[in-house]
Amino acid sequence: MNKNLTFIHAADLHLDSPFKGLANIPERIFSDVLKSTFVALDNLITVAVERDVDFILLAGDLFDNERKSLKAQIHLRNAFERLKHHNINVYLSYGNHDFINGNAHQIKYPDNVYCFPDENVSHVVYKKNDHPMAKIYGFSYENQAIKINKTPEFKLADETIPFHIAMLHGSLASNTDHDTYAPFQLSELTSKGFDYWALGHIHQRDILSQSPPVVYPGNTQGRHRKESGAKGCYYVKLSETNVDLSFIPLQSILFNTVKVAIFDNQDINQFELILKTEMEKQLTNSPQLIYLIIENKNEEDFSFSNDAGLLDDLIEVVNDLFKDQKNWLYIYRYTVLNKRQKTSQDSFEHDYFIGELATQLTHSSIDDYLNDLYQHRQARKYLNNLSLESKEDIRNEAYVLLVNGLLDGQRE
Repeated sequence: MNKNLTFIHAADLHLDSPFKGLANIPERIFSDVLKSTFVALDNLITVAVERDVDFILLAGDLFDNERKSLKAQIHLRNAFERLKHHNINVYLSYGNHDFINGNAHQIKYPDNVYCFPDENVSHVVYKKNDHPMAKIYGFSYENQAIKINKTPEFKLADETIPFHIAMLHGSLASNTDHDTYAPFQLSELTSKGFDYWALGHIHQRDILSQSPPVVYPGNTQGRHRKESGAKGCYYVKLSETNVDLSFIPLQSILFNTVKVAIFDNQDINQFELILKTEMEKQLTNSPQLIYLIIENKNEEDFSFSNDAGLLDDLIEVVNDLFKDQKNWLYIYRYTVLNKRQKTSQDSFEHDYFIGELATQLTHSSIDDYLNDLYQHRQARKYLNNLSLESKEDIRNEAYVLLVNGLLDGQRE
């Protein structure tokens, strides 16, 4: 018997993500944005059916939060029923965002779906043509955080079965860029004897090891500018002698960062042409939300930069040219970087005071400074909750203003 498998590995679908901080964009575009995680799921199902895979692995955070909206659950159930019609199994685990105990109203999934039921590592057998072909191992988060290393619980069982695949929603113990859940060392995974490690939790796709494959597929749909570029899943072909991985984009909308330079003696008419040309270069087969960075190459502020209304009007004019296309483009945020600005902490390594200030600002929370505003009886009625990205932007902008104010003072 030919011993081989094909499967899709995906994670971090974050269905029904609210996309905080984008409510000010046009209603039609915002509607597309809100649907995007669902469209990415539909694209995943289409890929699985077209490639006639044996099964799909979903390694945690299928939903954006533990309450798992009814809309999202039903959409996922319908997707699973479509897979059942094509005899495709699904093996899934819940992660730190959609942990089991957070939802009292679970929708029942069809019998082609197996969910790892608790925080104990367990396994299930996949049969192909009635022959045991793979054991799939995993666990689900029962509560919001798992802080212990789960890898000692992953142990091969019944090595007469050709393939052994492990699912783990967690992060490298050394990764300080994200909340560390179910921490592991790469050497621990590669020494276990598994044929494939299907990881979840980190939204940037990454192949940590080729032999055996230890893989983060990233999330299926970017949700802010730090999740830019193509998002999707891995299509995996596994045999006794080889493994082949192919990344497949699934996203409905791309987040993209575009940089535009402005030089001496360029007026707003010339800049309009430059911006239109640069936007045309971005046109692809996916709608895009654009974070625009205007790099001022002049020694001083460019002529119209101090008139915020003028620049806002220009952005609106350019958006009007592209927002009604099928694969629309929309500048949802912009920032101006002046040549004399220094925003890197490393730039001040010889200035002790500014270096210390940079360190404090980099690691401080802005929540304490916003509490008074959000508790104000009148102001709070007009304020939305800030996303982590918005808070970081505020902190960075405050940093730039403060440091450049100090530098200006030094020049006087």
